[in-house]
Amino acid sequence: MVAPDNGSRKFATTRNACKLCTPLGASLAFRGIENCVPILHGSQGCSTYIRRYLISHFKEPVDIASSNFTEESAIFGGGTNLKTALDNVIRQYNPSVVGVATTCLSETIGDDVDRLVREYLAERSGQNLPPVVSVSTPSYSGTHREGFFRAVKGVLDVSAEPGVTNGRVNLIPGMVSPADLRSLKETLAAFGVPFTLLPDWSETMDGGTWDEYRKIPEGGTTLADIAAAGSANATFEFSGANADRESPAELLRERFGIASYRMNWPVGVIATDHFIRTLSEVTGHEVPNSFEQERARLVDSYIDAHKHLAGVRALVYGDADFVAAAAGFLDEIGVTPAWLATGERNGTLVRALDGMLPNSRSQSRILEDIDFATLQDLGWDDRPDLLVGNSRGYGLSRRLEIPLVRAGFPIHDRVGGARIRMLGYAGTQELFDRVVNALIGAKQDHSPVGWSYM
Repeated sequence: MVAPDNGSRKFATTRNACKLCTPLGASLAFRGIENCVPILHGSQGCSTYIRRYLISHFKEPVDIASSNFTEESAIFGGGTNLKTALDNVIRQYNPSVVGVATTCLSETIGDDVDRLVREYLAERSGQNLPPVVSVSTPSYSGTHREGFFRAVKGVLDVSAEPGVTNGRVNLIPGMVSPADLRSLKETLAAFGVPFTLLPDWSETMDGGTWDEYRKIPEGGTTLADIAAAGSANATFEFSGANADRESPAELLRERFGIASYRMNWPVGVIATDHFIRTLSEVTGHEVPNSFEQERARLVDSYIDAHKHLAGVRALVYGDADFVAAAAGFLDEIGVTPAWLATGERNGTLVRALDGMLPNSRSQSRILEDIDFATLQDLGWDDRPDLLVGNSRGYGLSRRLEIPLVRAGFPIHDRVGGARIRMLGYAGTQELFDRVVNALIGAKQDHSPVGWSYM
C-alpha cells in the first residue's frame, strides 16, 4: 500500500474539506437517544448549519439548541449563556437527557464546559433535572466521525451502570444509515439475545408522518438500555479507525470488564462473515438459515457480474470508517480501490485499513487530510473509472465524466439518503448492484450506438 499523503498540495488552507464538523457527529449521536435534545455551546450559526445539513440528508425536522454566543460572551466566556440554554431546553422540551457539544468558538476561548455543567447541576440540586452529557468537539481537532464516537463514549461514561451479567450484547454501529440500523436490529433479534444499539436514530431521523408536531420524535435508545450496557456480555463496535482512547467499547471493557469486539463495518462477504460468525460465537446461537440464503445469493451475483468489473479502478472518499469498508468490499469483488481519500489525519485511515485489501494493497494510494479542491487539482492523467462516496464528490464526478455511486453521509442531491443500505449480506447486495449498474450505465452513455440487451 502506498504511503499516505495529502496529494502534495501547496495550500496552507483547506478548500472544500473532505470531512464535516465534529459537533455535527455528536449532534447525530445525541439524536439517537430517546427524548434527548442536543445543545451546541457556541454561536447560533453552528447549530443552524448543522440542522440544515442533517435535514438535507435525512429529510426530517431536526432541533438543535444553541447557547447563542454574542460578542460579549466570546470575550468573557459563555457560562451564563450555557446555563440559560439548559434552563430553556429543559423547560420547553422536558427531555430525558441533554447532550452538550462544544464548538470551535467556545473551545478557543477556553470555556470549561464540564465544570460549567457541574456548576449548573449543583446550583439546581433541588430540582428534578435530567442527566446532562458534555463532550469536547472542536472542529479544528476532529471530524464528524470523531465527534460521533466522543458523544457515544460520553453518554456511556455518564449513564452505563454495573450489574449482574445479563446476557446482553451492545452494538455501537458508527455513522451508518437508518436503514442499516433497522437491518442491524433485525440481525440481533434473529439471534434471540437482548441488545443495546447505541445510538439508534432509525426512527428519530427516518420516521413516518405525524398528525401533530412533536418537539422530540419518538424512538432512540432508552436510558434504561444504556444503563444496562454496563452489564452486557460483549460490545461490538463498528470502527476500525478508533484508537483505544477514542473507543466506547474500550471504556466499557476497562470499567466493567465487558468483552470488546472492534471491527470495520460489515460490508462484503468477508467482513459480514466475520461479524456474523463472531456474533454466533458470543451468543452461543447458530447462524439463522436466512443469513445463509442471503450470503448464497450475494456470492451468486458476484459470479454473474464479475465480467463487468475486470480492470476497474475506483476512488473512494469520505470518513475513515466508510472508506475502509467500501475499499474492502471493492477489493473483494475485483475492483481496485486505487485512491482512498479522507479528511481525517494522523494515520486514522491506515489504522482502519490494517489487514485489509489482500488483492490490491500495493496499488492503493492513501490520501489523508485531503480536500476536494486538492482532488480536483491532481490532474488525473490516470483517472479512475468509478467514484464511491457522498454527494460532495459530484463536482469531481462531473469534471472527470465518470460515474458516482452515492453512499455514506451526506447525500444532498438525491432523495433516500436515509434508506441507503450497505451493511450485511443484504446491504452489500444492494451496494453491489448499484456499483455494477453504474459502470454498465456509463458504458451505455458513452457508446456511439448504445445497446439495450446483455
